Amino acid sequence: MRGLPWLRTLTPRGWAVLVGAALSLGLIALHGLGVRWDPLGLSERRLEAAEGRHAIAVADAAARRLEVEAAGDQARRLDKVHQQGVAVARATARATTQARSAHDADHPLDPLSAARLADHDRELCRLAPIVCAVAAPEPAPDGDDPLHPAPTARGTDRGRP
Repeated sequence: MRGLPWLRTLTPRGWAVLVGAALSLGLIALHGLGVRWDPLGLSERRLEAAEGRHAIAVADAAARRLEVEAAGDQARRLDKVHQQGVAVARATARATTQARSAHDADHPLDPLSAARLADHDRELCRLAPIVCAVAAPEPAPDGDDPLHPAPTARGTDRGRP
């Protein structure tokens, strides 16, 4: 102890500070070498919490992806329905114009007029088959036979693109 005379002059408080500093430096050195001491298992708890947050984030991302896909599908179906509506309106307007301007518009229906109406009905059923599938026979005016919808060329569309 000849080389360190100041150690003899340390008070008990000084010794406590010196020992605490030596322990702190030792722990820092061991930590730097890769030694980990976790008596309460805090790192495991942090890992479990992080894994839980990761699982929730993955599920949330999958749900958002499904929402985006469903919104795209819905937009496509809506566009298809809109296009069908426009086509039905055009076909109806064309048939109405032809019927009103026909030379026999004020006369009882003859076979040509009935054929023209049947063609128009088939066109409407082709454009919107769901309408023809659910249409029930309606009684005709003047006590004639009921009007039946034309048969569809294919099954009804249940909203699939």
